[in-house]
Amino acid sequence: MKKIIYIAFTLMLFTDTSMAQTRFVKSGTIEYDKNINMYALLQREVKANDENSWAKAALESYKKTHGQIKVVKSTLKFSDNKTLFTPIEEEERRDYYFDTPMADQLNTTYTDIATSTRLSQKKVFEEQFLVSDSTAKIKWKVTGETREILGYTCRRANGLILDSIYVVAFYTDQIPVSGGPESFSGLPGMILQVALPHENVSWLATKVTDTALPANAIAAPKKGKPLTKKQFQDKLKSAMKNWGEYANSYLKSLQL
Repeated sequence: MKKIIYIAFTLMLFTDTSMAQTRFVKSGTIEYDKNINMYALLQREVKANDENSWAKAALESYKKTHGQIKVVKSTLKFSDNKTLFTPIEEEERRDYYFDTPMADQLNTTYTDIATSTRLSQKKVFEEQFLVSDSTAKIKWKVTGETREILGYTCRRANGLILDSIYVVAFYTDQIPVSGGPESFSGLPGMILQVALPHENVSWLATKVTDTALPANAIAAPKKGKPLTKKQFQDKLKSAMKNWGEYANSYLKSLQL
């Protein structure tokens, strides 16, 4: 009888310890790095310009003075089923030979997960807009692959965004908030890594701070001209109607 009691007590202790180690984070801040393969992005710019000699020369000159991977940073605050994604402005502005919008972070995005709505402050050249929309429609398929990121067990999901852009994401249900960097969301947990393989960009969480945020820490941006998603798209398409392939690239980056 003593042996049975001892075994039962040991199992209870082990179970309690295991449960205590699995903490579920519902409020805090996540820091992300956006990694951009500049050589690949600029090579596409060269092809878009029919491989003109000036574009080729500019790319080769860029390679001599810049590294292949550019890193830009951002934060995501989350609490009470709301998130706020905020790019961190670069200390030194880029010195590119091509204006490549995918290499920037142009959107500050507030998401209300409970109502499936978002409000994005989008910077377009010297103008700012406040674009209201529903949360992104991403067709996710969860797989059996897992990996550990910052101590969190994450599961892989593949998806399509904007109907044709392939997405690979790793999310954790240990942070039970359906959010992520930029407008990536819709999974049963927080996205800590996401990549657009064909666009040569990815986001990776570098730090998770588990802390209760004050009530005013997550607020929708207020500066900018209010527009619906359709009004914003129509305005840009009209302004860029003679820009060719570059217009598509710019519109794509602003919708992520």
